[in-house]
Amino acid sequence: MIPGVRKKLWTPTFGPDVQRDGCLFRLWARPGAKIELILDSEPARPPIAMSPDENGIYRVHVAGAGPGTRYWFKVDGAGPFPDPASRFQPTGVHGPSQVVAPARFLWKASDFCAPSLRELVMYEVHIGTFTPGGTFLALIDKLNDLQQLGINAIELMPIADFAGEYNWGYDGVSPYAPSHSYGTPDDFRRLVDEAHSTGIAVYLDVVYNHLGPDGAYQSVFAPQFYTRKHKTLWGDGLNFDSEGQDMVRAYFIESALAWIYDYRVDGLRADATDTICDNSKLHFLTELTEQAHQAAHSLGREVLLIAEDARNERKVILPVDQGGHGFDAVWSDDFHHHMRHRLAGDSDGYYHDFDGTTESIAKTIEDGWFFTGQFAGFHGHARGTSPTGLSLASRVFCIQNHDQIGNRAFGERLSSQISCAAYCAASALLLLSPEVPLLFMGQEWAAPGPFLFFTNHHDELGRLVTEGRRKEFARFSAFADTANHDAIPDPQKIETFRRSKLDWDVRQGPEHARCLQWYRTLLQIRRQLLHRANFQACRALNEKTIELRWKSVDGNFSAIVALEGPAAVSEQSWRDMAMVLVSEDARFMVNACRVDWQPGVGTLSFERAGGALLASGDLARIVEERPQ
Repeated sequence: MIPGVRKKLWTPTFGPDVQRDGCLFRLWARPGAKIELILDSEPARPPIAMSPDENGIYRVHVAGAGPGTRYWFKVDGAGPFPDPASRFQPTGVHGPSQVVAPARFLWKASDFCAPSLRELVMYEVHIGTFTPGGTFLALIDKLNDLQQLGINAIELMPIADFAGEYNWGYDGVSPYAPSHSYGTPDDFRRLVDEAHSTGIAVYLDVVYNHLGPDGAYQSVFAPQFYTRKHKTLWGDGLNFDSEGQDMVRAYFIESALAWIYDYRVDGLRADATDTICDNSKLHFLTELTEQAHQAAHSLGREVLLIAEDARNERKVILPVDQGGHGFDAVWSDDFHHHMRHRLAGDSDGYYHDFDGTTESIAKTIEDGWFFTGQFAGFHGHARGTSPTGLSLASRVFCIQNHDQIGNRAFGERLSSQISCAAYCAASALLLLSPEVPLLFMGQEWAAPGPFLFFTNHHDELGRLVTEGRRKEFARFSAFADTANHDAIPDPQKIETFRRSKLDWDVRQGPEHARCLQWYRTLLQIRRQLLHRANFQACRALNEKTIELRWKSVDGNFSAIVALEGPAAVSEQSWRDMAMVLVSEDARFMVNACRVDWQPGVGTLSFERAGGALLASGDLARIVEERPQ
């Protein structure tokens, strides 16, 4: 064994394999192609011919090559091109690939155990804008802040390398390589290791519905990567069900396994699974979850697979042995859409199908999604399936995420468009519901800055992206209004990217500091509830207020949330309960208003939007004595 190198956990099919006496280079290419390896570090060395094995993988072993070696491939004399299965592109996706040895990284937090799905509190992060430095290592410095907040899982927007120096990440073209803009592969491993040492799991967004428009060299070597059988938003579909599908499926599934084996991520969030076309008997998504869960089992740990899927389709999260795809959870946007309509008045585009009533919001919390087969006007057909028998923890809720902020013309956050009181109310409803809550970076202190859509493509492509984006969102008034066009930030300008960076100093402001304390307190209470109580029900009390009810042997707990005021509610079941927390407290709200609570009567009155937490028995004491 190479000194300092641990035993390999797995042997992938694609990309370089560091061995005792050199490096084995492997590349999938079309039959009959002339494939040559070019060593960038040895420009005087002639191209090295590669030969295919029985699976069409071209191979050559090079003595003396190893970690740090930079290389290219030529195909039929054309090129050189980077490796489609490159583990690192140090100068960008158009430059040479670099050999990496994952087994040489020395992990510290080898005994980390990720939280269960039910316990997750997820925090979505864009590496490039989360910190001033915008790197993997810079994020490490913020892990303690997240841990103190009550976060136990970060979800990273895609880091697979993309063209340019900044991007949301969904234009990735190197599915195995962490973006050079954020640091080295070992930098990412160190981030995961430090997160685990802090008690925080790491989830990673992966994109298997398309490849980005610039720098995707896969089809240069193997045209079978795409099929004309399926058309998608991005052109020809990826080939999961036509000739050559086996290798294409293996290529993408092994990229998922690489993040699990080589980087120890605790789970993956698959982007837009409803846009993946596959008519195979074994769907790509099913094979993906099976392989990922098998890898986790072999490692003796749990890996969770989360889908982004707009269909409210139960098959996505049903176990494979019940005919499902086997995802552990799915993003459920219905809650966000109802809340956004109710609090900010959004009604165009897909918001048209959401009325934001307390009855609709309560139904969404009770079921995990709202549409269960009703006609949806925006889609022009029935949407959704029955949630019967599905765990509420299998749905991920949010009031903000990268899409719902960044796909607005001006990237406004919800907190900048509604009152602090209403924002506190919405936050309480999110964090005390039984579904898995997802926060978007800066949400906990009501960050005022926008999160905009940004790209760094070459000029011609950048112009097309800008035009295509405005066409795609034309149904939204801010995009459709031609008078607004000049004011909409240009995704290609670096200022658009810079404006999207979080300003951490804002946390010190009175309103922002109080909002942060509200989030910390709610997350402390959520942990107590998950450990001691069971969710019972969510119901609309009237057109303004909603109750979340939890029950345990220690007592009862009710969160009463007023989405607007004035509002008054009275319940016999509250008469023996104490008010243990209210958003209208000087710790949480500047210029707090009165909330009138009449114990023994069970009457609660709000002057404006807000939240009041009631508890009885030992549960009241436990909640009141939560750690500060």
